[in-house]
Amino acid sequence: MKRHLCAILAGDIVGYSRLMEQDEAGTIARQRVHFESVIKPNIEKFSGRIVKLMGDGILLEFASVVDAVGYAVTTQRTMLALESDVATELRLDYRVGINLGDVFYEDGDILGDGVNIAARLEQMADPGGICISGTVYDHLKSNIPVDYESLGEVKVKNIQQPVRVYRVLLDRQQATHKHRRPLIPVIAITAGLILFAATVWWMWSSQQSPDRLAAAAPSQSVAM
Repeated sequence: MKRHLCAILAGDIVGYSRLMEQDEAGTIARQRVHFESVIKPNIEKFSGRIVKLMGDGILLEFASVVDAVGYAVTTQRTMLALESDVATELRLDYRVGINLGDVFYEDGDILGDGVNIAARLEQMADPGGICISGTVYDHLKSNIPVDYESLGEVKVKNIQQPVRVYRVLLDRQQATHKHRRPLIPVIAITAGLILFAATVWWMWSSQQSPDRLAAAAPSQSVAM
């Protein structure tokens, strides 16, 4: 079998069986629209190849991790916008996992640990989200205008070594807020200290009677 190094993308629709049970015809129709108007054109735009379609899932390969992540980011942002007006229980939320690995080719299919890891990363992704392996992250550098959150080393099923996992933050503003220390606790602590100091001063002042203050004051004479 022929071996090749490539970026592998595994994607699926979250809760597909539930969606089909609630609205089979509508789910299939919207899925078809998404594929023809967004997914397929973006695969071509980023020079990807469809390895196979699996009802609610898709397996793609790319020659470049930059192209793979670029495809995923562009597609997920478009999907989120398209589904924003749909009721939450009927929304088509896609999740994506991307890995860089050595794979085997067999009758147009790709096999190997690289594919298995991509599938496990997909399962870790949030609805509408993207998870990538550490090998993908190491090759991206700053080529994609997004931020990333490290999920650490994760033990995945049927893979001996733990996998470094990163979550792609599609909204850079979200990333900024996520890693910034919250201001509310700092403000609350500062306000509490000021209030405490003011209370101590008031208690001290209230104990200083006019007579005691007068006695403590130095006597003064006025020359006429």
